[in-house]
Amino acid sequence: MRELELDKVRFDRDGLVPVVVQEQSTKQVLMLGYASRETLEETLTSGLLTFFSRSRNARWLKGETSGNYLRVNALSLDCDGDTVLALVSADGPACHNGTKTCFEEPM
Repeated sequence: MRELELDKVRFDRDGLVPVVVQEQSTKQVLMLGYASRETLEETLTSGLLTFFSRSRNARWLKGETSGNYLRVNALSLDCDGDTVLALVSADGPACHNGTKTCFEEPM
C-alpha cells in the first residue's frame, strides 16, 4: 500500500478528514466516511479501512461486525490536503443497507 504522509493531512477542527472510498477495479465510489489521525494510522498498519464514526463518537473498523471489510490498496491526499481517497478491494457490500455502494438510490 502506498504510504500516506499523515503530517500533510489537514484535519478539520474536530480532528477529522473526509475519506472517499472507491473500488479499485471498477472505480465505483462506494461510500464516504471520516477518519481521525489515529484511525488513519490504524488503516496504514492493518491494511483495513478504519474510520471515526461521528454518530457513535468512536473508532469504527468497517466490516468488524458484517465481515464486509474494505482492504486498502492505496491512500491518496487531494491537492488541498483536506480529503483522502481510499482505493479498496471490498469483501462485500459497502453500505449498511446491504447494497454495493451507499450511492445506489436515484435522486
